[in-house]
Amino acid sequence: MTPMSLQVQQVDRVTVWVVTDNYFDALRPDGKIARRFRLTGPGRSIHAEHGLSYYIETVIDEKTSACMFDYGQDSLGVSNNLDLLGIDPGKVQAFGLSHGHFDHWGGAIDILKRARSSMPPDTPFYVGEECFAHRFLSRPGDTVPMDLGRLKKEEIEAAGFRVVEVSGPVEIIPGAYLTGNIERVTPYEKVPPVLVIERGGKLEPDDFRGEQAIFFHVRGKGLVVLSGCAHAGIVNTVRQAQKIAGTEKIHAILGGFHLINAKPEIIRKTLDDIKAIKPDFVAPTHCTGLEAIEAFEREMPEAFNLNTAGSHYTFGGG
Repeated sequence: MTPMSLQVQQVDRVTVWVVTDNYFDALRPDGKIARRFRLTGPGRSIHAEHGLSYYIETVIDEKTSACMFDYGQDSLGVSNNLDLLGIDPGKVQAFGLSHGHFDHWGGAIDILKRARSSMPPDTPFYVGEECFAHRFLSRPGDTVPMDLGRLKKEEIEAAGFRVVEVSGPVEIIPGAYLTGNIERVTPYEKVPPVLVIERGGKLEPDDFRGEQAIFFHVRGKGLVVLSGCAHAGIVNTVRQAQKIAGTEKIHAILGGFHLINAKPEIIRKTLDDIKAIKPDFVAPTHCTGLEAIEAFEREMPEAFNLNTAGSHYTFGGG
């Protein structure tokens, strides 16, 4: 058993489609591990936005299972991309959400309604603690905090899905694991004070205590860690996956690192710790920020991959 009493089974292969992200480039060639979507033309462009969404398939003993993790903010754009990529959300056995910000759940209800007719009535929708809380952005000088909205549990249930709230690690499809609440072990990965949450009728600093990431143990390769925004810190997130799986080997880290607007010294510390983890591949997305992305490209050139919306990544063989 692992240190957190969860037996993590290995996958023969995992494929991750980045359904939407902040950036799209139809002319960029395939990366070391990324395969790009380039079949563009009139009415056939991938939609990019300030949001993130994944479609994931695992393969164990020749059996394929599928899930979705995060749903972007623009349901029309995400649905457009699903169609262009040939992805049928009706094949999904489980849905998961990293945290309660609109750029990760905005497209969820429309996607669930689209998939509903193909699914059993008990299909789970996994969330962490406080996922349905009302959230705000309160910048210095703002007289009124910006309302970021909230995802409503009752809308998911009305669409015919079973909401499952988790605080510990859990397998949502064969070989795909939510991290559970992420332990904060680094001294520098802090949530910016501008992000606030409504608790008990009051606005308080948001600690994202229920934020989830997802990971896989790929046979012969190591762990693939997939984050939404990593408000808990991308280093903390990776270490959580290592602790659960009982292995130090990291094959790939993908997702938002939430280093946008971070101070240079925080980017530096994050980069140093990720370099020390020695992932084979790293693909920062979404909220990582241009300065941090450039730093990873400059200092980890062999591991670095620039993500584009519509790209997919396959890890493992078989």
